[in-house]
Amino acid sequence: MATATPLPTLPLPLLLLLTFLSAAAASPHISAVISQSGLDFVKDLLVSRAAETIAPLEVPDIERSVSIPVIGTVDMLASGIVLNGVAVADSTVAVGDDGIVVAASLSSVNLTMRWSYSYSAWVVTISDSGNASIQVDGMDVGISMGMKNQNGSLKLFVTECGCNMKGLDISLNGGASWFYQGFVDGFSNHIRSSVENAITNKIMEGASKFDSFLGSLPKKIDVDSIAAMNVTFVSDPLFKSSSVEFDIDGLFIPSDKPAVSRHMHFGGVKYVPPLGSSSKMLWFSLDEDVFNSVSALYFKAGSLQRMVDKIPDQLFLNTASWRFLIPRLYQKYPNDDMLLNISATSPPSVRINVGRIDATVDLDVTVNVLDFDEIVPVACISVSVAVSGAAVVSGNNLAGRIELDYFSFTLKWSEVGKLHTFIVQSVMQILLKKLFVPYVNSYLKRGFPLPIIKGFSISDAYILTSQSRIIVSSDVAFIGGHTPYLSQ
Repeated sequence: MATATPLPTLPLPLLLLLTFLSAAAASPHISAVISQSGLDFVKDLLVSRAAETIAPLEVPDIERSVSIPVIGTVDMLASGIVLNGVAVADSTVAVGDDGIVVAASLSSVNLTMRWSYSYSAWVVTISDSGNASIQVDGMDVGISMGMKNQNGSLKLFVTECGCNMKGLDISLNGGASWFYQGFVDGFSNHIRSSVENAITNKIMEGASKFDSFLGSLPKKIDVDSIAAMNVTFVSDPLFKSSSVEFDIDGLFIPSDKPAVSRHMHFGGVKYVPPLGSSSKMLWFSLDEDVFNSVSALYFKAGSLQRMVDKIPDQLFLNTASWRFLIPRLYQKYPNDDMLLNISATSPPSVRINVGRIDATVDLDVTVNVLDFDEIVPVACISVSVAVSGAAVVSGNNLAGRIELDYFSFTLKWSEVGKLHTFIVQSVMQILLKKLFVPYVNSYLKRGFPLPIIKGFSISDAYILTSQSRIIVSSDVAFIGGHTPYLSQ
């Protein structure tokens, strides 16, 4: 016999985070979009880091032979050229069809060097040396980069990189007055090009390190000893007018298995940004397949079952409490303790709709009697549970909680005669509300990690649900400590 018991619903529901996977995919299951404000944030971090690491920068020595009127040929050397520091006046980042362009204007660039010269006057060699300071009157640097998917990882490549020095003022200390102008005339352009080349090479070196960093990003994120999220990239990044989209596999796999990159077909899939949050730095769009993947994984691992020997109304777990309601149970097993084996009969199913997320869990509740230390099954009740809830971002995890909407049940079999419907209904309502829901919520409170690079934290998150998807938009803060490229 079956019955349905409705319970109060939550006004803005969500998901059962104990659930996940459909193995064959036609589209990415997680899309991560960095908006213009997010690109500006990353650009500021990288430019600041580059300015810190670019100095001190040693520039190769420069030798020249210069013809000076009256004096003749003079051999000149500029050595020990060192760029001691730079100050960034302004920087920009723009997205094109094929990549990203980062440009910066340097307001202060200071260099020092040593100079020397020698020339022959009849049989005598005349020489002198000293030091000099160089003040650069503004400098522009820029780099254009693209990214591609390479076996599930990101590969960064530079399409163009350059440095342009607007002007420089060389101040020499020591030496004869006639030498100043000859040195400046002979060396200005060479110093300029040498410094520009050295800075360009340094930026290219930084880009190479950043490429190595991207290539070393993990391909999976472990949740526990059973499940891990596959965070391999499934396509090349998509560069739009003011954002970059990264498409990620996103399904859960056994934690002891390697993540495998799968190329996916996109068809008509379209990413929908969250309304009212276009200023957020980072958006995640998670398909309901992500949530349904974990249920299949945990169900297959045998983790969606529990033996219960304690409940809020403990008297119910002794046959004496059922003496008058189920006489045959007490007659066969007088004053014996009872156990409940609660197990899912299929993977829980999550359904995401506009403004609502629901889940259904089908359970078998087997009633056991502990008879002389032997566990004896005496009845089995099939229960279908419908829940709804709310999602939250906790740290860098997507977490949540559920409430019971309603349940229905049928008696599958019994060794102790017929069970009265109102008795089963009352007991099941107590079990589900006081045991099942708190137990599930203890897991949902932990949540699972969103695919964000270590060293960054999510802040001020906003969540909405659309057809079959959860969308999370947030700002991002750099907390350091775990991101070697930016922390070193």
